[in-house]
Amino acid sequence: MSAITVLGLILLILMILVGGKAGAQSFLALLLNFGLLFLAIVLVAFHFSPLIVTLVVGLLVLALTIFMSSGDDLSSTVAFIASAVVLVALVCLIVPVEQWGLVQGFGPEDSEDLEGLSVLVGINFVQVTTATAILSTLGAIAEAAMAIAAGLSEILQQHPQVAISDLYQEGILVGKQIIGTTFNTLFFGFFGGFLALFIWFTGVHYSFGEIFNDKIFVSEILMILFAMISVILTVPITTWVMTRAVSRQRRHPVRSTDDQ
Repeated sequence: MSAITVLGLILLILMILVGGKAGAQSFLALLLNFGLLFLAIVLVAFHFSPLIVTLVVGLLVLALTIFMSSGDDLSSTVAFIASAVVLVALVCLIVPVEQWGLVQGFGPEDSEDLEGLSVLVGINFVQVTTATAILSTLGAIAEAAMAIAAGLSEILQQHPQVAISDLYQEGILVGKQIIGTTFNTLFFGFFGGFLALFIWFTGVHYSFGEIFNDKIFVSEILMILFAMISVILTVPITTWVMTRAVSRQRRHPVRSTDDQ
């Protein structure tokens, strides 16, 4: 067995031991999401619009991630709606920024890997870079939306008659608590993934100006900033969607079969 297979089995066992049925569902969602991302790559390679493919696949990934990792219908529905709204808002931000940033394609550091390969693949690399930036934010959006929705759902279970204004304030408070840890996760994930590139920059004596104008570095920094912005937007949007859903439930309570 390869190292990937062994680590995958260890991950599956740990997820089942710790999360039980929810852990198994999350692992299945991970596999399905991998399949969706592979499908997106194939569709883009066959010259389907990268932006349309990304939007459709992004919504499917959010749905699988959220609905297969939670048994609470209210929190799952709220998290998905909020995530979809944030995704659309990010697309409106990412598309013009990527057009303006001109970070598509490959940098001079990729020259050795590209030797002997043709880059005339007939695909708009601006749209590919935009699609990559959008897909890179999905995890942060889903995680923040589920954390806030689940936290507010727990508050509703403990205090069913909590005021809507108090519920909104609690949602913002929960959001403030997860923003810091999420930012650290994103930053250290970026730093760890590009440690070799930073060492390379140091070895060839890049100046700060050359580093901050390097295409690869700027592209990754933009993706990190997009992910951070997505987390910040998710906090008020998820909280607002939850308060609207609770208000609607209180105005139109569902009658039980015993009362009919």
